[in-house]
Parts: sequence; C-alpha cells; structure tokens
Amino acid sequence: MAEPSRRKRIWGWYFFDWASQPYHTLLVTFVFGPFFASVASEYFMNAGLVEEAADARAQSLWSMCLTVTGLIIGFGAPIIGALADTAGRRLPWILAFSAMYVVGAAGIWWTQPDGSNMLWALSCFGVGFIGAEYALIFVNSQLPSLAPQEETGAISGSGFAFGYLGGIVALAIMLTLFFDDGGKTLLGLDPALGLDPDAREGTRFVGPFTAVWFAVFMIPYFLWVRDTGPARKGRGVGDALRLLKKSIVGLKKRVSLSVYLGSSMFYRDALNGLYGFGGTYAILVLNWSIVSVGIFGIVGAISAAAFSWVGGRFDRAFGPKPVIIVAILGLMLVCFTVVGMDRTQFFGMPLAEGSALPDMVFFGCGVLIGGLGGTLQASSRSLMVRHTDPAAPTESFGLYGLSGRATAFMAPALIGLVTTLSGSARIGVSPVILLFLIGLVLLRWVKAEGDRDTWSVTSN
Repeated sequence: MAEPSRRKRIWGWYFFDWASQPYHTLLVTFVFGPFFASVASEYFMNAGLVEEAADARAQSLWSMCLTVTGLIIGFGAPIIGALADTAGRRLPWILAFSAMYVVGAAGIWWTQPDGSNMLWALSCFGVGFIGAEYALIFVNSQLPSLAPQEETGAISGSGFAFGYLGGIVALAIMLTLFFDDGGKTLLGLDPALGLDPDAREGTRFVGPFTAVWFAVFMIPYFLWVRDTGPARKGRGVGDALRLLKKSIVGLKKRVSLSVYLGSSMFYRDALNGLYGFGGTYAILVLNWSIVSVGIFGIVGAISAAAFSWVGGRFDRAFGPKPVIIVAILGLMLVCFTVVGMDRTQFFGMPLAEGSALPDMVFFGCGVLIGGLGGTLQASSRSLMVRHTDPAAPTESFGLYGLSGRATAFMAPALIGLVTTLSGSARIGVSPVILLFLIGLVLLRWVKAEGDRDTWSVTSN
C-alpha cells in the first residue's frame, strides 16, 4: 500500500480535532455539563436546600469530577508518553484511549434526569474525558513530524479551527434534531429517533451521539496518519520511568522549557476552568435554558474556529508568544466581566427586572472565550513544538500534558472552594483570574523561539 502524501497526513491529523472536539463542546461545556448542573441543582432543592445553596452544591460536585479527572490525567500523562517513546509507536496508544473515549461518552446515555445516579454519570464522563486527553498527548506529539517548524503554527491553528468547525456542526445537529427543551428541539420538532422527551432521552442522547461522531470521523486519521521512525526495543514501565526521570532532571538545564511548562500549567488550567464552568454559570447565575446555552455554544465555537485560523496566521508572522500574551489579556478581561455581573446588577449598578444586558454581555464574552481560547491553545501547541526535542517527542508532549493537567484539579478545586465559602456560583469563578495572571507573568522568561540550543546537552 502506498504511503499517504504529506497533504493527506496533515488532513488526517486535522481529523482528530474534528472527531474529538465534540467531547469538549457537547459534553464539557454546552450540553452535558449544564444538563448535569440543572439535574444536580434540582435534586438538591428537592432535598431541602434553597436555590442558591443548591446551585453552589451542584457546581461544587461538577468541580469535584473535573478535579479527580484532572489529577488522573496530569500524573499519568508523562508516564504514558514515556512508555510510547520507549516503544516507538503511538497509534496503538491512540487506539486504546479512543476506545475509552467512546465507552465513556456512550455511558452518559444512562444518566437519570431525577439525579438518582449522578455518580454513574460523572464516572462515565470522567472515563471518556481521560481517554480524550491522553489520546491528545500522542496526537500533539505528531505535529513536529508533519512540517518544518516555521509552518507548525499555521498547521496547529488550522487544526484547532477545523476541530471547532466539527464542534459547531455536532452542536447544531444535537440542538436541532435531538436535544429536548420543554419536549421540543430547537426547531420545535419532536426529538428524532422516537426519543422520549419526558425521560430527557433527547438530551441524554448527547453521549452516544458524541461517541458515534468520534468513531466515524477518526477513520481518516487512522487511514492517513502513520507512526514515524522504527519501533524501539523498550522493556516497558522500567525504561519509560528512566526516560521520564532523565527528562525531568534535564529540565534544570532547560530554563525556557521549565518556565514555559509552569506558565502554561497556570493559564491552561484557567482556560479549562472557563470551559468547564461557562455553561454552568449561564444555567446557575443567569438562569438560562440549556437551549440558550447551546446557541451560546454555537456562537462561541464559530468565533473559536475563525480566531484559531487567524491566530495561526499571526503565529506564523510574529511567532506564538505574542499571540499567547494577547489572548491571556483578553481572557482576563472576560473573567472580570463575568464575575462582576448577574441578573440583578452589573458591577454594582442595579439592573431593572428582566434586563437583557447580562445576556448580551455574556454572549459577547462567549465570543471572546471561544475565540481567544482557541487561539491560546493553538499557539501554545506551536510554542511547545519550539521546545520539543525530536528524540523524544511523545515524552516531551507528555511533560506538556503534565503541565496542563498536573494542576488541572486546581481551577475546579479553587472554584469549588470559593463557591462553597461564598455561597455564590458567580463569585466562585473568580480564581481563574489569578491563574491567568500567574501564567502571564511567567511568560516573561520564556524564549520566543524555544531552546533548541539545549537539546544536545540534555540528550547526552
């Protein structure tokens, strides 16, 4: 069989983003996350809590789930990355974690709308989320092999843009054909496939839909993307841990990489906090319907696709570091805005009952969260390529995964803590501002063009 062309390899790599993005768009942010928040809040109100306390309890439970999965992802990422590098193959790992993605997403179907099996729902969500994040580490590590360094920014941005387009299409299909709000879809139709709206089957179908979407659209990836280089004769966990130890010890000689991993640890954690709680904020603070959250998601995903593509071009012209700085500043402004308003006031100024100002402002925030978030992720991946030793790309991106997930519990945990202490889901979002600020300050010591000059030192 003929080897796929370079163009096909790049497009196959893009298809991972297209296939996997709905987990984040549909499950984390805009459908399952808000659905779970509404189910949990109603469950706690039925148990005797007042609405604000029930909302805070629901947000705290969601944060616990994201905290636990973040810990598992963070501390496992560099180990499995090193395992793949010692074996020299990545596709078997991607296939295994893809299976976790599909099984976990599909299991969400059995979530009960009365809240009686919330732990089952969170467990299934967690299994799929871990699979998605672990697979992403290996896929990211293939980026340096696709093109020269000067082109990786544009390729990374285009990949994110293509992925967000997939999220838009998947979300639009879900809202118009399946998702039920008051018994009808966004088009005013009964849910497709005879799904029962009284049992919220249209909404719960988001799990199987996401699983099938991923399985179908991963086909181009597995057809066109190949492992590069010969298989290595690693002896399993022992060799992997030795490689990992060597890389971690070598970080003290790679100051720019070390600081970048620390910086991205904070600002990517903050971004994940925004993604994980944006939909629940709209449900719990602004009292939106889940359909409104879905429309909000489409707007955010469209802006993410557009900004990611444009950001990739700016990355190619100016490098990834300036793009990252601008994106972080914009997201900090969004956070200040979100924390400063609710249905009754805007930065302390009382609003008339039924005022549409909070809705309009939050829709604008959604455009920036989606757009700047996509840009930030794409350029972060590009800057990591500039710090990646080609001798161990998967392990290098495992460290990148560690930096993005070792403290992935931090934003959810801080949000959960502040929500509990303040009794307010709105105030609870405020810790992400501090996390963005720390990441921004640390970027000062990161070399814009990476640390290629240190590779020979640390590889000996």
